[in-house]
Amino acid sequence: MLIYLSFCFSSKAMESHIYVGQPFRCPMTDIPPSHPRRASLLARERLVEGVRAGIVSEAGLIAHGRGEAFDYLLGERTTDEAVAACRAAAALLLLARRPVMSVNGNVAALAAEQAVALAETVTGARASRGAAEGAMPLEVNLFHRTEERVRRVADRLRAAGARDVLGEAPDARVPGLDHARALCSSQGVGGADVVLVPLEDGDRAEALRRWGRTVVAVDLNPMSRTSRAAHVTVVDELTRALPVLARETSALAGAPGGGLRAISEGFDNAACLRAVLGRMVARVPEVDLGPPC
Repeated sequence: MLIYLSFCFSSKAMESHIYVGQPFRCPMTDIPPSHPRRASLLARERLVEGVRAGIVSEAGLIAHGRGEAFDYLLGERTTDEAVAACRAAAALLLLARRPVMSVNGNVAALAAEQAVALAETVTGARASRGAAEGAMPLEVNLFHRTEERVRRVADRLRAAGARDVLGEAPDARVPGLDHARALCSSQGVGGADVVLVPLEDGDRAEALRRWGRTVVAVDLNPMSRTSRAAHVTVVDELTRALPVLARETSALAGAPGGGLRAISEGFDNAACLRAVLGRMVARVPEVDLGPPC
C-alpha cells in the first residue's frame, strides 16, 4: 500500500536553514494555471511577500487563514447574497456626502490594484452625478501600526495608481478606541459619513458605527463582530468582492436618488448574514469527502 504524505514546503525550502528570530521562508514554485488551488496559493504568496516587504503584519497571516476556512464553506464563489450586498453598498457610496475606503496591510498586499480601481470607479460615478465632493480617497489604517508600515502601505497603493492616499499624517481619532487603531485623518475617516472597511477589526467597526458612520464591510465570517456591526456586509473573498462592488457602482451611476435610497434602505444586513450562514451550514453534509481523483 502506497501512502502519500503532502507537505506545504517545496524541495528548495526544505534545504533552507531556520535561524532563531528570523522568519522561515518557504519559496513557492511556479503555480500552473491549471492548479485547482491556484488563486488561493497566489493569495497566500502575496501575503508572505507582504510580510517580507513590511506591509503585512505576521498576525495578518493568521487572519487570512481564518477567512479562507469560511471561503471553503462558501464553495469559494460569490453568492447571490454577496451581489445583493455589493449593490446596497454601491448605493450607499453613491449617496454619501463623503465616502472613504480604509485600507490595512492585508488589503494592500492582496488587492491594491482592485482597491484603486474601485476608488476610481466610485469617484467617477459620483462626479457624473454632480456630487459636491466626488472623490473617494483611500486611507491607511493599521492595527499593528508603525509609521514605517503606514508609509510602505501608502507607497504600495501609490504604486498601484492611487493619487489620493491618506493616513500618513493622522490628525483625528475614532472615539472609544484606546489604541493606535483610533488614529485617522480628518479628510478621510474623520470627516466621512460612509466608511468602506474591508477586513476590519470588530472593535473598530463597532466604534465607527457608534461614531455615526455608515459602515460597509467585506468579511468572510458572517458571525464576526465586524459583519454584525456593519450596516452592509459583503460576505465574500476580497479579490472577488471588490470587482463586483465596482461593477454594481457603475451599473447604478445613473440611478435616481430615490432608487438608490430604496436599495440601501431595503437591505437587511442581519437577514443577509443569516442566509449566507445557512448556505455554509447546508453545504457541509453535501461535500464529497471522497478522494478528488
